Amino acid sequence: MSNPALRRQRSGRPSPIALWAWASRNARIVKALLMREVITRFGREGLGFAWLIGEPLIFTFGVMILWSVTKPSYEHGVRLAPFVMTGYLSIILIRHFISYLTVALQANVGLLYHRPVKPLHIMSSRILMEFGGATAAYFVVYMVLFAVGQVDLPHNYLLLYYGWCLLAFLSAGFAMILTGLSMRYDVVERITGLVGYLMIPLSGAFAMVAWFPSSVQKYYLMIPFVHCIEMTRAGVFGEFVPTHYSLLYPLGWAVVFNVIGLLLIATARDHIESE
Repeated sequence: MSNPALRRQRSGRPSPIALWAWASRNARIVKALLMREVITRFGREGLGFAWLIGEPLIFTFGVMILWSVTKPSYEHGVRLAPFVMTGYLSIILIRHFISYLTVALQANVGLLYHRPVKPLHIMSSRILMEFGGATAAYFVVYMVLFAVGQVDLPHNYLLLYYGWCLLAFLSAGFAMILTGLSMRYDVVERITGLVGYLMIPLSGAFAMVAWFPSSVQKYYLMIPFVHCIEMTRAGVFGEFVPTHYSLLYPLGWAVVFNVIGLLLIATARDHIESE
């Protein structure tokens, strides 16, 4: 008699036990790749995962110190420290996804000779690592600023969480599209760094929609990343700071980006092995 855990139901769909076994197997692969990524990038005896958090921390506090010397304490009625926190950590998340995902498959091409390892496993491990590090850094920066009286507790926790997670979802899909295209076209691989720099002014990290004239706002809000960062700021600042965003518009773009990115990644293996 065959193993019931692997037997399909009469309808042709896999049984819940088989689905659970499939999910557990893939989760173990991603976990192993995640640990390998941490060891490969940071070493076994160094700071390890702490440096994954420490890197954005150092840069964020560095920008805060620099801006506190060159700029007033309030910018357009918004306190400087939380404004830099919400903006700089957001752009770090976007740029890290672009930087580390676009080279993930080339850097781990040898792993693809193992039958269980798929390109999506490699991408998933890097997405989790970058998102985990940026989220932990966001939490630590927030707690430090709260302890020194530079920021209050979030006015809307759900909006802050939704905007941050949606920004990661959107950025991951965008980065996977760039990854799939760079596998096929050398010119895309060469301009990914430029794309990362262009995201600084285009993402809304260092400018709020309310600061622009009304005639410009509607065009600026066509960029889905702007909505996500505006959401995080609305969650932190509350209704006393004007913000402009849509809850569904960036979600639609994120779904489209991820579907296209997954399709490109799913067919990228042949392009990698042919090099």
